Amino acid sequence: MSGQTTTIEALGVAVAAGVPVLLWGAPGTGKTSAIRSMADAAGWPCETVIAAIREPSDFSGLPVVIDGVVHFAPPRWAERLAASGRGLLFLDEISTAPPAVQAALLRVVLERVVGDLDLPDEVVVVAAANPPEQAADGWDLSAPLANRFCHLDWEVDATVFAEGIVGGWSAPQIPTLPKAWEDGLAQERALVSAFVSVRPGLTCALPSDAARAGRGWPSPRTWEMAAVLSCAARAVGASRAVTTALVTGAVGQGPGTEFLLWQEEMDLPDPEAVLAQPDRFVVPERGDRAYAALSAVAAAVAAHPTVERWNAGWKVVAKVGGHTPDVAAVAARTLAQCRPPAAVAPPEVKLFAPLLKDAGLL
Repeated sequence: MSGQTTTIEALGVAVAAGVPVLLWGAPGTGKTSAIRSMADAAGWPCETVIAAIREPSDFSGLPVVIDGVVHFAPPRWAERLAASGRGLLFLDEISTAPPAVQAALLRVVLERVVGDLDLPDEVVVVAAANPPEQAADGWDLSAPLANRFCHLDWEVDATVFAEGIVGGWSAPQIPTLPKAWEDGLAQERALVSAFVSVRPGLTCALPSDAARAGRGWPSPRTWEMAAVLSCAARAVGASRAVTTALVTGAVGQGPGTEFLLWQEEMDLPDPEAVLAQPDRFVVPERGDRAYAALSAVAAAVAAHPTVERWNAGWKVVAKVGGHTPDVAAVAARTLAQCRPPAAVAPPEVKLFAPLLKDAGLL
């Protein structure tokens, strides 16, 4: 799979999951055409806003006094997207937007709020940018704005270009996520939780230089983003290359690669299989692997907390809690918080009674 094909597939997954995504590439390489054709193929409206020629009020809203009250009127493009109910907000040439405009974009990208108008949840923010050294009067992206995107590198593949210029280019596709795709999100979050417990320095690591701070870097927000993207990629059966592009695009190349390698090395059991036969669960010798396995099991119970699954979860957690209660503490708190209404506390809860009492969960 070529780099360009990987990026196109990763772009589709990010849009399907509703995660803001930013394509970085040289001028004239087809970023804008790809994004617009993707929207056309899906039948979605696409509003293109060139950030470089806009004012901050184009995103924060123009103040208007009505009956003595100040309102922030949204622009027409925002009203059209709201009326459509879904679509793409395409922020082109975002790396040429001056700092004041970038500041006004913060709430638009994160919360999809333009002036006093809330855009529908089905509106996805997509942006394109040239590296500052290749852009006309380019700026480095501010760290807060960069931290709201999954960053993908747009590479031009000679073979893809040669075939496309003769036979035409196929439009990028937005995959359809299965109905219950978010059921796997709890497990992905559990993996992130386990990883940052052994690498706490990567929980939030703002790069010191402006160039790297203008791309993906790890923070609680981007780790959550990485979990969502990984879950969506798994749900559509995306390749390892696509998942890698999405995770590293969210949290940065170094932290993302380290997380994926750690996850691969863990070789964790399926939490659903563990819950089905809790007595056969073998406690991993490594502390981080045990933590990850328990977190995944507790997250699976929290996603569908029936009495049977809750009791099975306590059996699994107790196997670790008897020897290393600190490793099982997070999973025990998760189970205590998702107790089904008809459930009676099993004997295994006694192992964690002091912990749960201090946390107000017992």
